[in-house]
Amino acid sequence: MDSELQIALVGAGLGAVVLIVAYNKWQERKHQHKADKAFKSDHRDVLLEPRVADDDVKGRAARTERREPGIADDDGVADGPRPVREASIIRSAPEVPELLDERTDCVIRLEAIEPLDVQRLWQAQGEQLAGLSKPVRWFGFNDAENLWFPIGPNSAGACHWFCAALQLVDRRGSIGESDFMRFSGGVQRVADMVMALPPGLPARAETLRHATEVDRFCADVDVQIGVNVVAASRPFDGSEIAKLAARHGFTLSGDGSFHALADDGSTLFTLANLEPGLFAAETLPAMATGGLTLVIDVPWVQDGVAAFDRMMRIANDFAAHFGGHVVDDNRAAFGTEAADLIRAQIRQFQGRMAENGIPAGGPLARRLFAL
Repeated sequence: MDSELQIALVGAGLGAVVLIVAYNKWQERKHQHKADKAFKSDHRDVLLEPRVADDDVKGRAARTERREPGIADDDGVADGPRPVREASIIRSAPEVPELLDERTDCVIRLEAIEPLDVQRLWQAQGEQLAGLSKPVRWFGFNDAENLWFPIGPNSAGACHWFCAALQLVDRRGSIGESDFMRFSGGVQRVADMVMALPPGLPARAETLRHATEVDRFCADVDVQIGVNVVAASRPFDGSEIAKLAARHGFTLSGDGSFHALADDGSTLFTLANLEPGLFAAETLPAMATGGLTLVIDVPWVQDGVAAFDRMMRIANDFAAHFGGHVVDDNRAAFGTEAADLIRAQIRQFQGRMAENGIPAGGPLARRLFAL
């Protein structure tokens, strides 16, 4: 009896659930029908319909599907979007100035949309690049003559292209991270000040690594060779030194030494006081010294062997004139065997420089081995 009652109750419950679900479905369909009538439009939805030819709409020739501008292949079909270029900056960047070398200079180029007065840039860079440990050189590009020219405090004109170059190495060593950041950041600020296009900055780590490598090479070939002429009995008289130096074509320089000059005016070797004290025109007549030293700077001289031979002839002449001796730094006699060894070393060092594209005595070598 109880089981029949339970079955009846379960059936009644299931029937009630079915009626509720059916009623909800009927109400949903009813509201959807009302909404369709309220929002129905007689206009076509052109975003959902397929495109039709223009002659179906305006009576003209059919219009093809819209494409992005591209470079067409042989069939006239574009194979990709064409990059957009500003009409005002289609000039290509000129090469690096011949006076620079991207192996030894950190080079940044700037472009101005309108011709920029070089003095405006010169003043701006002086404010932003002060305090660097290595030389910075600026160049402007002459469009009419198609060449770079150095920019200085007296330069004039206007240019589209400019070039800044930080020398990576000199005899004090290579640039450091602070130099690189000050240079690259300073050039960026200069560009902002003169309304130039943002420059492409070199990679910091690569530039510093390259500077270290160049400095290591320069240190390996940075050689100065000297010989001494020492008095045997009496000191050398200053006036006699000046006369003999003039006879051999020396020029007294402001650094307190005599310089033997090449045809281009560069120094081949120097003649200095072996003892403390510098040579000066006003003090030489009253000066006396126990010795002289002659020094050749190998990276600065184009033909090091020829310059060394000339230096040795002069050293021997001074020794003969004053009754002295030619010796090395250990006061050992400097004979033929020692001279031959020096010649071989000069050939070796200058040969390495030539092989690495930095010929001794050339403009680049003189920059890298400057103090």
